[in-house]
Amino acid sequence: MTRHPPHFDPRRFDHWLAYAGGAGLAPWAPGTWGTLAAVPLYLLLSGLPLSLYAAVVTGAFLLGVPVCGRVARELDREDPGAIVWDEVVGYLVTMAAAPRGWIWLLVGFVLFRLLDICKPWPVSWADRRLHGGLGIMTDDLLAGLGALGLLQAIRLL
Repeated sequence: MTRHPPHFDPRRFDHWLAYAGGAGLAPWAPGTWGTLAAVPLYLLLSGLPLSLYAAVVTGAFLLGVPVCGRVARELDREDPGAIVWDEVVGYLVTMAAAPRGWIWLLVGFVLFRLLDICKPWPVSWADRRLHGGLGIMTDDLLAGLGALGLLQAIRLL
């Protein structure tokens, strides 16, 4: 299998999306940079009613499945680190119904990155068993759901 370095073509929407505008091309910790790229998007969406917020995030997930799958195939890799749209969506899931304030942005960020990196069950299951765009997106969706639950539990304490 040939390994192709990530290539960002600014004329292609799928590259903009999969690489989160280029955040995934960072030479180190692209997943963290991808999650950072999600923060301004979250700030734009955070004023929406929860139902509309959920609809937008669901659409972002559904769009990410074929787009990330296609870019991964071009790179001839199962889940290239440069593809970070999954981190964007995972962070947006984490922050659904989050309290306002910078501390909550940071807590959500740390919780999501922790679950995305450590991959507890069921995140690890999805990471091993699901492939293509669905696999790329689902493990981060599950990490985001776990981080959402933890964030809401912390909020209640």
